[in-house]
Amino acid sequence: MSSPTLNWFNRVKQALLSKELKTKQELLGLIRDAQQREILTPDTLQMIEGSLQVSEMHVRDIMIPRAQAVALDVNDSPDDLVKIVVESGHSRFPVVGENRDDVQGIFLAKDLLDYYATDQQEPFNMREVMRSGIFIPESKRLNVLLREFRTSRNHMAIVIDEYGGMAGLVTIEDVIEQIVGDIDDEHDFEDEVYINPRDNGYYLVWALTPIDDFNLYFDVDLDEDEMDTVGGLVIKAFGHLPKRSESVDFAGFHFEVMRANNRRIHLLRIKRLADDETQTAESDNNM
Repeated sequence: MSSPTLNWFNRVKQALLSKELKTKQELLGLIRDAQQREILTPDTLQMIEGSLQVSEMHVRDIMIPRAQAVALDVNDSPDDLVKIVVESGHSRFPVVGENRDDVQGIFLAKDLLDYYATDQQEPFNMREVMRSGIFIPESKRLNVLLREFRTSRNHMAIVIDEYGGMAGLVTIEDVIEQIVGDIDDEHDFEDEVYINPRDNGYYLVWALTPIDDFNLYFDVDLDEDEMDTVGGLVIKAFGHLPKRSESVDFAGFHFEVMRANNRRIHLLRIKRLADDETQTAESDNNM
C-alpha cells in the first residue's frame, strides 16, 4: 500500500512530465499545500525550496568576501601556520604571494600533521604541500558550482572579480547550507548560548536573541516595544534584509551580518563603539 508522501511525489512527477506545472510558483504552491496537509515536514519543505532557489542564486550571493577570508602567506613558517589554523578554526585556506590578488593555491590544515609527524629534517616548503586552486567568477550559478565540486572533489574555490583579482571564496558547505540550512561544527557555539564573547572586544550574537536578554548582558536599554529580537532591530536599522558581510552602526554598537539567507538573518558579530564613533554613527543615521 502506497504512502501519502509517495502518492504526492508521483503526482508532482506526472505534473512535471505532462508540463501541467508551467512556473516555479505553481510548483511551490503544490509543495506548500503538501506541507499544510502534513504530507511534508517543515524541514523537507525547506530543503525542497532551497534546492529550487540554488538554481537561481549566484556565487556572489553567498561567498565569503575578500576582507573576511583568512589567507596564508606562501612564506609563512609552520609555527605561524599553526597559530592561524587554531585561531580561525578553518580546515582550508587560500595561499597568497605578493598580495591577496596573487593566489597561489589552497592549503589543507591536515597537511601540517604530516610535517610535524616527521623528523622535520627537510625545511617546510609551502609550494610542495599546497593544492592547486579552483578559480570561478562571481556570476557562476550555485547548482553548477555544486556539480563541479562533486566531480572535482574540491571543497573550496577562489572567487575572482572582473579584473582577475580575488573577490572572495566559497566552500561546498556554503552551497549545501543554502539547501539544508546552517551546518554547525565544533567551532560554532550552542544554540542555547545567545551571546558569545570573542577576541578583541567582539561578540557573536544570534539574531534570535531576545532584546531583553541583550539589554541585560550589555547593560543597555534598546527599545523592546516594536521588535522582540536583536535581528529585528538590525533589519529595521538597515531598512532592508541585509546580506552577509553588510554592517551598520547604531545604539552604540557596530553590527555585522555573519550569516544570512534570503529569508532572515542568522548570526551577527558586534562590538561596542567608542563615544566618538557613536556620535559619528548617530550623525550619519540622522542625515
